[in-house]
Amino acid sequence: MHSSSRAQIVEVEDQLRTAMLNSDVAALNELLAPDLIFTNHLGQLLGKDDDLAVYRSGVLKIVSLEPSELHVRALGDAAVVSVRMQLSGTYEGAPANGDFRFTRVWARSQQERWQIVAAHAGLITHK
Repeated sequence: MHSSSRAQIVEVEDQLRTAMLNSDVAALNELLAPDLIFTNHLGQLLGKDDDLAVYRSGVLKIVSLEPSELHVRALGDAAVVSVRMQLSGTYEGAPANGDFRFTRVWARSQQERWQIVAAHAGLITHK
């Protein structure tokens, strides 16, 4: 991967983190591909509208999202990211804290924007 491509992915990952923290639906809308396939930590399959809805409604409120162990792999106009995230916040008013690992597939759109086309979240249950 060109260092500039890796830098672009690191940048969009940071934009995603900021958008999630701020429940910024407009920014998330730009970062998520229309045909997003997202498998959450419960094994549920969600689309873009499902993912945006939890932020738009306030059902999910993230207070802290600390990344570590970021790995980026190139696939031409796509990249695969694995990142560990320590998350704290609320879901439907109840505490939603955990240590997660996210795998995301970013693809460059025809408009030359990086968007997430697929993602998977897993809950880390042991250190």
